[in-house]
Amino acid sequence: MNERTIAVWDGKVRIRVQSRGSGPALVFLHGPWGLTWDPFLDELAKSFTVHAPEHPGTTPETPDDIHHLDNLWDLVLCYDELFQALGLESVALVGHAFGGMLACELAAAYPARARRLALIAPLGFWRDSDRVVNWMMLDPARLPEYVFRDPTSEAARRMFAVGADPDAAIMARVRLAWAMGATGKFIWPLPDKGLKKRIHRVRTPTLLIWGKEDRLVPPVYADEFTRRIASARVQTVDGAGHVPHLERPEAVARMIREFVAG
Repeated sequence: MNERTIAVWDGKVRIRVQSRGSGPALVFLHGPWGLTWDPFLDELAKSFTVHAPEHPGTTPETPDDIHHLDNLWDLVLCYDELFQALGLESVALVGHAFGGMLACELAAAYPARARRLALIAPLGFWRDSDRVVNWMMLDPARLPEYVFRDPTSEAARRMFAVGADPDAAIMARVRLAWAMGATGKFIWPLPDKGLKKRIHRVRTPTLLIWGKEDRLVPPVYADEFTRRIASARVQTVDGAGHVPHLERPEAVARMIREFVAG
């Protein structure tokens, strides 16, 4: 594992990037609960050089950096600076949930930046008839049942475990809350920031991946993307909720490998 911290935004924002693997470059943008190097990324690292940045503010050592970014456009520009610093020009871009929305915005702002775009249960649109659940308003104890099809699974325990030590448990909850806040400032009160006005600029082949039993972001939202991206296609994952890449890591990694190679 190679880990480095890149200073962007005139040195005010520090982004830690974890990298592993060999092969073509792939960037993974994580969802609202922070980054953990997991079996899904291990699977991808068998075929790609995976770069996984931590969203500003979610790194425990630099939580206050998020205050230097006021809006989604600041964030998009920050990631452009990060890609330049890493020497990444044309990559496979993969994002989950909030990270999927960000990946789509990057592909719209910088069409040459993404040679393939894989979006896992992405945000970016809103339907009054099929509302995205605001996870920030949920009782934290109920998060696993909304995020995972099986909230008792090993993947759910890895993601939301707080440990037996009381002090460690408190810190784990604080980190989770801060990560949700650092990402949530770019999502809520509505996860529709005008992507529909910009998505026509996405010209790269696009794959949408959705768990069939997603309770947070209903799978019908795939239609919003396929209506607007001519090349987009959808693959659903049986036995998975909002995080199919954690619930079925091998299957989802295989989908992405085959898509990028196609």
